[in-house]
Amino acid sequence: MKCPFCGFLDTQVKDSRPNEDNTMIRRRRECPKCHARFTTAETVQLRELIVIKRNGERRPFDRDKLMHSIVLALRKRDVSLEQIDQLVNNIVRHLEQSGESEIQSAEIGSYVMQALLALDKVAYIRYASVYKNFTTTRDFEDFVKNLTGKRKDKNEPKVRKNY
Repeated sequence: MKCPFCGFLDTQVKDSRPNEDNTMIRRRRECPKCHARFTTAETVQLRELIVIKRNGERRPFDRDKLMHSIVLALRKRDVSLEQIDQLVNNIVRHLEQSGESEIQSAEIGSYVMQALLALDKVAYIRYASVYKNFTTTRDFEDFVKNLTGKRKDKNEPKVRKNY
């Protein structure tokens, strides 16, 4: 593993620990050249996923991008990094086990929406504002009214509730 600080190509593993659901291993590493320490994460990748964007463009699935969007939605909410990791791991595992190598970005967004609804309603609304492209305060009002009036958007696909 290359040191992110000095670029030295041979770092040493000092400690390894699995996460709570044993789907990832965190490794604490040290660079023998500059003595900097950093953490890496190792996960199982069942298949290469391709995301089909709304405009038809195809891109490799990026777990970090998914994590970043969820972290933004949960910013300043009382949710731990471990809970976020578990949520992302569950979504990625579900996508990999679906049997499809290409997946629509809208489908990924729907999985995230359902997972956030179960975890934190404020984060759910934040994510929805980007995912559904809210442009006015009226969009927020209508969405919140629908949220309080019914639990699920008619256009959302049914997904297992184990997030």
